[in-house]
Amino acid sequence: MGAQWKQTHREAAALKKGQLVGKLVREIMVAAKLGGADPELNPRLFAALEKARKNSVTRDTIERAVKKGSGQSDDATVIELVTYEGFAPHQVPVIVECLTDSRNRTGPEMRRLFRAGSIGSPGSVAWMFDHLGMIEAHHADGGIDLESAAIEAGAQNVEAWADEEVPEERTGARFYTERTELDAVAKALTQSGWTMVTSELAYLIKNPVELADDQRTEVAAFLNDLDDHDDVHRIYAGLK
Repeated sequence: MGAQWKQTHREAAALKKGQLVGKLVREIMVAAKLGGADPELNPRLFAALEKARKNSVTRDTIERAVKKGSGQSDDATVIELVTYEGFAPHQVPVIVECLTDSRNRTGPEMRRLFRAGSIGSPGSVAWMFDHLGMIEAHHADGGIDLESAAIEAGAQNVEAWADEEVPEERTGARFYTERTELDAVAKALTQSGWTMVTSELAYLIKNPVELADDQRTEVAAFLNDLDDHDDVHRIYAGLK
C-alpha cells in the first residue's frame, strides 16, 4: 500500500508527458502550414523542431507532423489556431491560444473552464494587449550587448530572458518585433549566432495587474486548469 503514491505519480507524469508531446506536435503542424516545411526558411518551425527534440519527441513523430502540416500527407486532419479571451480571478485579463482540430469541441470546453466557479469569466480583453512578434533566443557570447543586437536585427525592443531553456554559459534575450517583421528579424538573429527557442506572434499586456501573494495563488490555480487542457497552446495573462 505504501508504494501506491509512486504509481500515481508515474501515471500523472506520463499523462503530462503525453499532453506536452501532443502540444509540440500541433505546433509543428501549424508552423509548417504557415511557413512551409523547410526550417531554414521558417523560423517558427525551426524553433518548434528544436523544442520537440529537447523534449525527446521521436524523429518519426516529428517528420509526420511536418508532412501533415505542409500538406505532404494524406491525413485530412486540419489543425487551426483559435483564440479565446476572458478574465482570471481578480479581473486579470487572459488570452488563450488553442491548437485544435475541432472548434465545436474546444469552444464549449474553454467557456466551461472560464466559468468554473465564480472567479473566472469570458470577456473581451484583446484591447488590453499589444499583438506583436516575439522571439526567445540565446547566444554564446555572455557579454553581448542586447540593445545593439536588437537594432542590428531590426527588432523594436529587447529584454533579458532567464529561463531553464537558456544554458548557464549563454545569454538569453526576448526580442519584440512588428508582426510583419517577425520572420525577417528571426533570420537576422540566426545569422548573428542566436539560437532560436521561440519565434511566434504573442500578446504583451499594456497595463499589468498587481496582486497580493494570496491573490496570485488563486490566479495561478485558474491558469493551471486552463493549461492542463490538451488543446491549449499558449496563455497570456496580464500579471505584473
